[in-house]
Amino acid sequence: MSAFGTASTGSSLSQECPCGSGKRYAMCCHRLHRGGALAETPEELMRSRYAAYALGDWDYIFRTWHPGTRPDDLGVAAPDPRLTWTGLEIEGSGLDDDTHGWVAFRASYRAPSGDGVLAEHSRFEVRAGRWLYVDGEIADD
Repeated sequence: MSAFGTASTGSSLSQECPCGSGKRYAMCCHRLHRGGALAETPEELMRSRYAAYALGDWDYIFRTWHPGTRPDDLGVAAPDPRLTWTGLEIEGSGLDDDTHGWVAFRASYRAPSGDGVLAEHSRFEVRAGRWLYVDGEIADD
């Protein structure tokens, strides 16, 4: 999710989760963000990372980024903080084997210059029993 920004500084636990699951945040990504559970699939990690970007939870983004591809300073990976993430659409996801997976998604946003969409095919890997984001290829829209 190399091009994500921050939408807001927080979310009520009773509000719908930003990841688009339709569940309340408290019953969805909050448990992952706060360390109460680990993502069980690449798609669950992708959704929780999108929610973390939307909420500005940089600690979670850092913890779930593979150390071999993660920037030393997430500030350099952060886009314009005036972005507001407005929706996530999962186009597909799957496993290549027991420790490698992928997610194709489209993330909608609102920026001062207008509305847009980030489309990416992300790669994930299990390391020390946890799914981590490795990298992604931005798709041409």
